[in-house]
Amino acid sequence: MSHFTKIQTKLYNLDILKKTLSSLNLDWAESGQSVRGYKDQVQSAELVIKQANNYDIGFKWNGSEYELVADLMFWDQPYSVDKFLNQVNQRYAYQTIVEVHEEGNFTFTQATNEKTDAIHLQLTRYVA
Repeated sequence: MSHFTKIQTKLYNLDILKKTLSSLNLDWAESGQSVRGYKDQVQSAELVIKQANNYDIGFKWNGSEYELVADLMFWDQPYSVDKFLNQVNQRYAYQTIVEVHEEGNFTFTQATNEKTDAIHLQLTRYVA
């Protein structure tokens, strides 16, 4: 019986996911990696985050999105799974906007609210 949990996400772009994890100061490894779980069980994943306890977190393409794969019994992050995914989702949205900004000649300002961890962006585009 597998101990792995798969959690659906709304993460579709591998390059943006890589930038997201890096911006959160998470060390990850790419392709051909295995997520390690209970009793040496493994699950393949496109991106793997190694944890100090030797049990991993992974992001695996399921055909439509990158789902989080982990043995949650051995979750070893400073935040709960929900807060971790909220941070990933927030930063993923930010990275997506940054990419659109770069492609569309937008200028933007960024402000972060330290109390709520909210990121407020304002994009402008000048049309001649």
